[in-house]
Amino acid sequence: MAVVEIAPRSGTAFELRKGQTLKVIDPEGVQVGDLLAYSRADVREVLSNGRTFDYEERIALTTGHRLWSNRSQPMLTIVEDTAGRHDFLLTPCSEATFRHFYPDQPVHRGCFGNLAEALAPYGVEPDMIPTAFNVFMNVPVNEDGVLRVDPPTSGPGDYIRLRAEMDLVIGLTACSAYASNGGSFKPIHYEIED
Repeated sequence: MAVVEIAPRSGTAFELRKGQTLKVIDPEGVQVGDLLAYSRADVREVLSNGRTFDYEERIALTTGHRLWSNRSQPMLTIVEDTAGRHDFLLTPCSEATFRHFYPDQPVHRGCFGNLAEALAPYGVEPDMIPTAFNVFMNVPVNEDGVLRVDPPTSGPGDYIRLRAEMDLVIGLTACSAYASNGGSFKPIHYEIED
């Protein structure tokens, strides 16, 4: 499959078959993409950060780690990762996020709104959107538990490759939040590999 571009501050959804690999690329650098996964057989089975942290015994995820579902099944395996830094703590940005963190900026529907629209044809309702696996997002956590959102450390062309461990519906965005992307908005590219 050819490389597909997700325009800045937008999102999409598509199917990924078991055994296929999804390559998510940061073409220009310093841009986050929010990634969600649902079981194609039953969209009530969804990516879970809590299950993933539990079974992988870590919050920093990279090559060789798996992303798990709320039903304790592996959904995706990270098979290659040139960026090495991603976030699985923070929820997709939304209109409420913009009102809370950016009161002087125009309100945007954010990744949450983009994902809700893109996933609706698959039967995913807004309340079924969990914490996303935020590819390239840089969220350091201090020893005292305080976190912050810093610009991504990903450079132009950095990518992550994830192998599907079941038939999936994927939601993917080019993130819309100012702090997440170092204050600018760029595209995200993806490619499905057989």
